[in-house]
Amino acid sequence: MSSTPRTPLTGSGSCTVAVCRGCCCGNARKQQPGTDPAWQLELLRAGAAEHGFQVRTTDCLGPCDQADVIVVRPSAAGRRAGGRAVWIGFVTDDDSTEEVVRWAAAGGPGIAEPPLTLELQFIRPPRDARVRSRR
Repeated sequence: MSSTPRTPLTGSGSCTVAVCRGCCCGNARKQQPGTDPAWQLELLRAGAAEHGFQVRTTDCLGPCDQADVIVVRPSAAGRRAGGRAVWIGFVTDDDSTEEVVRWAAAGGPGIAEPPLTLELQFIRPPRDARVRSRR
């Protein structure tokens, strides 16, 4: 697979970026100094509007010690190509948020390779999420 971005997917054929907004992620009182959860969501939504992927917010995803957590879920084409949901932790700055946008714009899991620096932030999903994904 090439790391060269491809034409963005649109509509229901696009990947989905799920942004945790539970007890710790996105909570300005629990963030590191200089982080702005509202701005992060704005960056993601602007990228989705421009490139055609989906952004959803969700309640607590679980690994609070690795906040802010984002899950990039593959499109149908990405799943057919072997892509699986990818959990990313410590997404607290503009650089890592913009890497998520670039990867989702390129097609996400199964379609495009993630940026190498973003791969360093991949985390293991909580056990209950792994069990649900096998069903």
